[in-house]
Amino acid sequence: MEQLEHPLWIVDTVNEVFGPPVAGLLGLLGFDLSHAEHVIPNYLVIATLIVLAVTVGCALMRSRLSVEDPGPVQLVLEDGLTGLYGLLEDTIGPKGRRYATLIGSVGVFILLCNLAGLVPGLMAPTSNINVTLGCAITVWVYYHFQGFKEQGVVAYIKHFAAPPGAPIWIAPIYFPIEIISHFSRVLSLSVRLFGNVFGEELVILILFSIVPFLVPLPMMMLGIITGSLQAFIFVMLTMIYLQGAVTVDHDHDEAHDHDDGYGHHEAGHDRQAAAVAV
Repeated sequence: MEQLEHPLWIVDTVNEVFGPPVAGLLGLLGFDLSHAEHVIPNYLVIATLIVLAVTVGCALMRSRLSVEDPGPVQLVLEDGLTGLYGLLEDTIGPKGRRYATLIGSVGVFILLCNLAGLVPGLMAPTSNINVTLGCAITVWVYYHFQGFKEQGVVAYIKHFAAPPGAPIWIAPIYFPIEIISHFSRVLSLSVRLFGNVFGEELVILILFSIVPFLVPLPMMMLGIITGSLQAFIFVMLTMIYLQGAVTVDHDHDEAHDHDDGYGHHEAGHDRQAAAVAV
């Protein structure tokens, strides 16, 4: 896979400046990097540059925010934040806004990483499985942490044993299936994003190597759409997983008294996630 990566001048420059001290530090920890072409890999350089660019951009923009006279960029960001709040409240409920920081940050990071591959001289960090796996593990740990925080350790573990209203004797069957299902979410999130972005970059690279001009442009335009769509799917799946983790069982039981159809809500999480993934 590394043989398909094209050389990037910005990665070479970063490795010339920071490569020796990083190699020396890792050498003290027992890592042998004497034969490594790049001590700092492509995806890590580009991902770090994206994080730095967003950080600097937000710092500069913060000083220009205005309630009385908002600029066009501020209006676009406010509309985007309003849309995110709406999705969170529709998917998770009234408490959904509290999760906007992580979900918004992951969504923006993945979107910019997907689109970075369309910029000459850069590559999409999400075309490397290490980046997508890192995002998937972050989401996985976060929604389980919120589940423990919201429901408590015992209640959260209990919901893995049997769905609300189900007899406890199904726990030996249901619990292993649930555990496997939750671990498979890491694989699903990471591989889906990696496969789509890597395939798109590979097609563009092949087209560009055959006909350097004009022919790759339609694929690059399609890449803007698919890159944005993949970021949206990742965000929506994160919201669905969060909703399933922070739903408190006693709230479920109270709602069941008023609405008999709510008993099928938990079972609908996986169907909703499958629909989003497709």
